[in-house]
Amino acid sequence: MTDAKAAWQLPVCVAGIYASYLTQGLLQENLSVKKYGLLGDRFPELKALTGTQAITCFVWAGLLLLFQSKKKGQAPFTAYWKPAISNSIGPACGYEALRNISYPAQVLAKSCKMIPVMIMGTILGGKRYGSLEYLCAGLIAMGISLFAKQSSSAAASKLVAPNAPWGYFLCITNLLLDGYTNAEQDEVQKRYRATSPLHTMCFMNFWGGLYYSAYLFLLSNSGSHLISFCRQHPSAAYDVFLFCMCGAIGQLFIFYTIRTFGSLVNTLICTTRKFFNILLSVLWHGSPLLPQQWVAVVLVFSGLLLNTIYKSRKTKLVKKLN
Repeated sequence: MTDAKAAWQLPVCVAGIYASYLTQGLLQENLSVKKYGLLGDRFPELKALTGTQAITCFVWAGLLLLFQSKKKGQAPFTAYWKPAISNSIGPACGYEALRNISYPAQVLAKSCKMIPVMIMGTILGGKRYGSLEYLCAGLIAMGISLFAKQSSSAAASKLVAPNAPWGYFLCITNLLLDGYTNAEQDEVQKRYRATSPLHTMCFMNFWGGLYYSAYLFLLSNSGSHLISFCRQHPSAAYDVFLFCMCGAIGQLFIFYTIRTFGSLVNTLICTTRKFFNILLSVLWHGSPLLPQQWVAVVLVFSGLLLNTIYKSRKTKLVKKLN
């Protein structure tokens, strides 16, 4: 790739990821705290957002795959049924946590993803990590602990059912399942190296949409409840639609960024984006943070950025040796 081409493509990727996920973050928080209608009804099925987004992303990716030539050696769609289970349950736990903790708390808790990834990588893949990576994990864990100690009453008053221990437990469950999902996806990628990111996006979401369709309409009445609520409150249906579209478009920008600039650039963009998610939540929804919580935010993002820089240098060193 020429420098001139990269000079305009990278800002487009950054803008696409920021616009998609900052907007989706506002919509996600909106669905968790907004009161709909004259009676002030709350959105009833936050965990169902995982299913609606999976179906949207499957259709979106499937349509794009129709315009691409088929490659040999790609993973069969059956390779994704197992990681799709954890990928369906994990995010649902994260969305459900918004009933119990504030959106900034949820974003920060989910930012410590490297900790369960390291744990799962050690258990499932036998990986070893350097001392600097453990230092980064320690900074993140310290920041999360400090943030969780106390929260403002203004932020807590907007929650459906304030319960910090349960909310953080749901976030930890989300992270552990994400760690398992990543480990399983890595194994699929190792076995089928020709598999494209768009192919993975399509069939991971195919299984996720299938599981959630069964849960929403066969194993429970959550689907009919969700449809009834959206019919009664069209503004909620509009929020859900925009939420799903932001997720689908954002995933495409992420996959394009990884393919064009590599996973480290994508990680750096997504890490800094999460900080702006918190800042935007504070400004847009008026969810104030206490001084110690801002210190916690700095600790977490210092650990994340330090880890990203470390990985970048490690990758460059490996390339030089090869």
